[in-house]
Amino acid sequence: MTAGPTGGPLARFKVIDLTRVRAGPTAVRQLADWGADVIKIESPEGDAGLGGERHGPDFQNLHRNKRSLTLNLKSPEGVAVMKRLVAQSDVVVENYRPDVKFRLGVDYESLKAINPRIVYASISGFGQDGPYRDRPGFDQIAQGMGGLMSITGEPGSGPMRVGIPVADLTAGIFAAMGILVALLEREQSGEGQWVKSSLLGAQISMLDFQAARWTIGKEVPGQAGNNHPTSIPTGVFATADGFINIAAAGDDIYRRLCKALGAEHLAGEPVEFTERIGTHQHGWSSFHLVGQQSYSSGSENLQPP
Repeated sequence: MTAGPTGGPLARFKVIDLTRVRAGPTAVRQLADWGADVIKIESPEGDAGLGGERHGPDFQNLHRNKRSLTLNLKSPEGVAVMKRLVAQSDVVVENYRPDVKFRLGVDYESLKAINPRIVYASISGFGQDGPYRDRPGFDQIAQGMGGLMSITGEPGSGPMRVGIPVADLTAGIFAAMGILVALLEREQSGEGQWVKSSLLGAQISMLDFQAARWTIGKEVPGQAGNNHPTSIPTGVFATADGFINIAAAGDDIYRRLCKALGAEHLAGEPVEFTERIGTHQHGWSSFHLVGQQSYSSGSENLQPP
């Protein structure tokens, strides 16, 4: 791990990092990158291979800008050292299964008794309560349960995960945002608080407008591949020498696209095609004509007007 930066907007804050794997380290990395003094607490047994080799790219990317201290939190002596650190710190971040922190005696209430100003962040798979609270969380499972895999991939291809651990990453980023809000609030109240984030909660939140299509419009979103789910022509099109990525939502940009393609007659297609893929016959005809026009030219010939 590289040494932390000497300055930055969070340089006055000390953070105790009890996390491993990805969601927790992602949260703490945000703070470290902004200058917080981070001490990563490591187990004598290591991380059991989770997060990659210590000097490998994944581990170093996740744990940059942190210092390290090995403590055995299963021993009274290790917990005592940990609590002395907490007395001088601003933030503690953990991503144990919810029951583990209580068993170790490093839960929020225990540490709050030592330092009432401590901001304590917990990241879990399924939340701190509820029927799944004690289950370990994995990005793959959160992507499926959170609905992302049902809207990713080509139509009819079956559930497809995305190419990054998006549930892990967003759970960590949301936790970092919560920590910063809690630190701001502490300036008013003088007290810390317990910040909670979960992989499943983060993934559901990230569905954003796709979820709103159901909750408000009662429309079940489906897979759209590289196409935009509600606006066309947006997608990946074949050309004579490869592929081109086009995003031409909105009337003005669509007209500019038609000009760039040398197909200004397509600009006369009814404007309602932009509202939803597959809803309007004219929309699909424009969509396919754009694809045919781009295929007839090399991508280097398609320049914005």
